[in-house]
Order: sequence, then C-alpha cells, then structure tokens
Amino acid sequence: MPDYVYLLENRLSLAQRNSLTIVRDVARAHGMNVFLAGGAVRDLTTGFPVRDLDFSVQGNALKLKKDLEKAGAALWGEHEPSRTLFFWLNGVRIEVSSARRESFPKPGKPVYEWAPILEDLRRRDFTANAMAVSLNDGSYGLLLDPLNGIADLEARILRLVSPYGFIEDPSRLLRATRLLARTGWEMDERTRTRYDNAKEENSIAAISPYLKGYELEEIGHEDDGLKALKALEAEGWLKIVEPAWTSAKADAHALESLHTTLIQLLMQGIHPDHSAAQMQLLTAKLPAKELDALKKLFPQHGFVHQWEQLDESAKEFQKELLDKKNASPSATWKLLTSYAPEAVLWLAYTSKNAAVQTKFKNFSTVWPEFRQKIPTTLMLEMRITPDLPGYEALVQEIFFQLMDGNLTTDEAMRAFLEPHSPPAPPPPVSIKRSRGKRGSAKIKVEDEDLDEQDLPSREELEDEAENNLDDDLDADEETDSEDDAPLPPPVRAKTAPAKPEVKAKSEAKVEAKAEPKKESAAAAKPVAIAAKAAAKPVKAAPVAVKAATATVKAAPAKAAPVKAAPAHAPAKTAHKSAPAAPAKSAKPVPAKAPVKAPAKAAKPAAKPVAKKAAPVKAAVKAPAKKAVPAKKVVAKPAAKKR
Repeated sequence: MPDYVYLLENRLSLAQRNSLTIVRDVARAHGMNVFLAGGAVRDLTTGFPVRDLDFSVQGNALKLKKDLEKAGAALWGEHEPSRTLFFWLNGVRIEVSSARRESFPKPGKPVYEWAPILEDLRRRDFTANAMAVSLNDGSYGLLLDPLNGIADLEARILRLVSPYGFIEDPSRLLRATRLLARTGWEMDERTRTRYDNAKEENSIAAISPYLKGYELEEIGHEDDGLKALKALEAEGWLKIVEPAWTSAKADAHALESLHTTLIQLLMQGIHPDHSAAQMQLLTAKLPAKELDALKKLFPQHGFVHQWEQLDESAKEFQKELLDKKNASPSATWKLLTSYAPEAVLWLAYTSKNAAVQTKFKNFSTVWPEFRQKIPTTLMLEMRITPDLPGYEALVQEIFFQLMDGNLTTDEAMRAFLEPHSPPAPPPPVSIKRSRGKRGSAKIKVEDEDLDEQDLPSREELEDEAENNLDDDLDADEETDSEDDAPLPPPVRAKTAPAKPEVKAKSEAKVEAKAEPKKESAAAAKPVAIAAKAAAKPVKAAPVAVKAATATVKAAPAKAAPVKAAPAHAPAKTAHKSAPAAPAKSAKPVPAKAPVKAPAKAAKPAAKPVAKKAAPVKAAVKAPAKKAVPAKKVVAKPAAKKR
C-alpha cells in the first residue's frame, strides 16, 4: 500500500503542494471535509505525471469561491448544477466539487443529490478513478477505496463501476478511449463487452453538451494530445462529437518541437502547463469559424482566455528578457525561473530573435555546467555543511557568481566563503589521571587460561593420587615428629583457586584423548603436575581421594589394583619414576625450599597433605598397619564422607 503522505510531499511539485494547502485551509475554515480524488490519486499511485488536482468537499463547494479568489485563485469556470468550480491557482489547474450521488432518469441527463464522500466515489466512472485521499486533520493521507480500485491499477485494467455506466453517461466512452491511449491499459472483459454494445447502439448520441465540451477540452490537457485525438478519431467518436476537428487539422511537426522545448525547461526546474500551447497546435489548421465554435463548448472559459493570450504574453516576456537589467547570465536565469512558465514555454518555441534563442540555448546547455564547479570540498574544509542555515541560498549564490565569471581563482572563492565560515570548535578537553605513589604495593590477579592440552588426563590424575597416597604412607611414620613444623608458602599462589576445580571439570573431556598424547603430556609436564598438586596444600589430598573414589565407583572394571592393569603400566612407571626419587630425598629439605628444583617442590606438597587433611590421614594409617593395598584404602574414606 503506498504511503500517500510521502507521495503528496514528494510527487507533487512545489506549486501543486501550495495549491493543495490553500484549498485545504479554505475548506477547513468553512468546516468542510476535503479530499483529493479522481485522476490525481490515480496518477499519484501509478507514477504518471499529475497534471491537475481534483478536490471533493462534503458541503456546498460554491461557498468556497470567494475565499479561494481572495487566496489568489483565478476562476476559470463554474457548473452550478453539479456545484463544480474550476480555478487557476499558482500555475495549477484545480477542480473543486461537492460530493454527490447521481441518478439517470434518462441517458445523459443526471440528477444530483448531495452525499458523503463514499457515495461520491461509488457514482464515478471507473474503479481506477473511484479513490480519494483524506486531507483532513486526524486522517491526513488516508486512502479511501470502496471499490478496490488499487487492485485494478496494479492489474492495469479499466473496470466500470456500474454495469450501466456507458449507457447512463455516454461521455465515459470518450474518457475510456483517452485513458487507454494515454496509459496503454486494457478494459476488463465485461467492460469491453459493454463498451462494444454501447458503441453499436450509438449511445454516444445522448451525451450532454456540458460533458461533451468537458471531454473535448481534456484532449488539450493530455500529455500527448495528438495521440488522444487520433485514438478518438479511430474509434469514430469525433465524427459524432465534433466532426470538424480531426488529426489532420493539427500541426504534428510543431507539436514534436514543442514537447522537446518542454522537456528542456522541465530539466531546469521550470514546470509549465503546456495545455494552451498544445491546444493552439492541435487546432492550427482548423478554420476560424469552427475554432470559435469549439472554444464555446469548453466549460473553462479561463483556459480559452489563456490560450488566446499566448502570443501577447510571449511578447511581454521577450521585452523583459532583452532588457539591459537582465543582460548578465545570473539575471537572465533568475528571470526565466521566476516568470510565468507558460509564457516562457511559448516564447522559447516561437521566438525567432537570435539574442533570445542564444539565451535559451545557454540556459539549457551552457550555464547548468557551472553547478559542477561549486567547491563542495573547500566548503567542507571551511566547515560550511548542508546543516547550516542558509546553505541552499549560499550554494545558489555561488552558482550565480560562477556563471557571471566573478569567482575564477581559489583565492577569490575562499575570500567569498570566509564570511560564511563558522568558527572552529574548541579543542577537546583531556583529563589526565595522577600517578600513584611509587612505594605503594600493587597486587595483580592473573587468570590463567588452560588449554585442553595443558590439562592432565584422567589416568594421570589417578596415578598422581596413588603416588601421593604411597608417598604419604611411606613418609607418615618418618615425619610424625615434623607435624608441628610451619607450613611453607604455596609455590604459585596465583593458580591456587583454579587448579582443583579445573581438574574435576576436565575429566570427561580429557578421557577421549589418544594414549600417545596422554603419555607425552604426562612426560612433558611432570613438574607442572606436581606444582599443581602442591598449589593448595589443604585441599589437594581430599580432591585426589575424591577423584580416585569416583573413578573406582564409576568404572568397577578399573577398580582392581593399578599394578594388575598392564595397559596402564607404562603410564604409572613414567609417573612414579620422575617424582619417586625426589620424594624420598626431600625429607631433610627445609620448609623454605627454592622453587627452582622440581624434585624438591614435590616434598612440600606431600607434607601439607599429611598435616591438614586429618580425616584422610587417619584413614590412610589404619590400612597401612594391616598392609592393605592402596586402592582399597581410597574407597574407604569416600564411604565415610558420604
């Protein structure tokens, strides 16, 4: 679904937006709801150029005439039976009518009744034209589409609102032909059948004079009036409605030149309504008598007056253009963009004056190139950005100065921009933190991240626990006298909180590793394992006992003594061979042994275990007197703890 608020603000020209605002304000002042309806909504939705604006108000539209004229609108025509007003406002054609319903006692003779907007949409010709957009407070931009016309727009078809549409109002036959010629759409199957039936029955003969003149005038308002004229002629409608007017009476070559000139002006921001100029060329070969009769049929007499005043307005504009005060390129540009665009279009097409043609040529091809020379990089360097107030006006003034040849050097450009350059922002304030005292102690806590390769395997943990227990049994009797000795400080205090927990959590991950990798890890880091076990003296022995106990209960097949398992024999030998000698020779080592020798670091790990873990120590001593194997001793403390 299109966003009509966005379309109203971006698809309409500036003059059209201003006209819409004026009509909306006047209708609101009279307490009337106003809607943009008909062809304007269709063109907004489909992307076609919006040529005019049709408004429907819920109330008597004739009451808005005086206030709209005070707002600057020129009354071009009026149809009292349908309460319809035609205006020329800010270069835009406007139609303001009352919302109504129509009944047809006889073909071509409608009877009007005033009704809400939805009833007004249901009485229209085709579903593509039966849509409206609210312009009221609280519902601005809301689409009203009671007949699902937007679906037909997407399908690019014309569908009758009423099955008797062509019979009741024969002017819809002309309208369908024009729309098909302009858009390239097709009628749906039923609409085509009714169109052919109305054509065979000669329903066009019942068309009212007002609607006949309205449809003939619309030919001049088409983007390509000659194409619409030929389509009506091919269908045979012109022979009935206006036999004197044919495509042969139009100047086709002049129409092509007019459209080329129109495109050049549109590219430079000038948006003229070419209807009067086009109508002049569409009837260029029509006899004067027949031309006068045609003009009398048109309901908008203001349009006829504009048509007839084309030559006079072009002459007045030529005088202004050739005046000395407009000799400079910038003055000529300002005049061309501020004068009535319809007079500019007609003079650009018809003038044979060399000076005038030169100005128009420069306006279309030479002067626009100076926009590429606007020094945007220098402006950014001087802090002149688009968010500054007056930026657009400054860019336009630079364009005029370049056009007149006043800013030819960088120095001149910089001098011109200097008054518009804002002051530089203050430098950023940097806050420096004071240093602490040199003598103050700083404690750094380092978190040691262990990779899976650095973690010991499950078998290594079991062997380490067994070695610790064996060492405890051997050294228990020899070190009874040393129980009261002071405990040595931990070798690596920074890793104490993390080692037991890391070992317990990594058992499941390390179990699936290959045996060669386990042996290499155990052989490469025996000192690290011993240091890890000695990191926290109080909790090292209980964790080891728990790990061994959990291993025995989780896998009963492995609960047998380690010596009986040949698969693990090499691993045990490797582990016991390294720390065995230091464990026995570490007895006379003082409590403050250096950390450098790995063999001496293993003894302090055994002493804290024997001293602090009192329950474990008692459990180990009893089986030692009875010569019970180490594995059975491990299972008993676990049972006691549970």
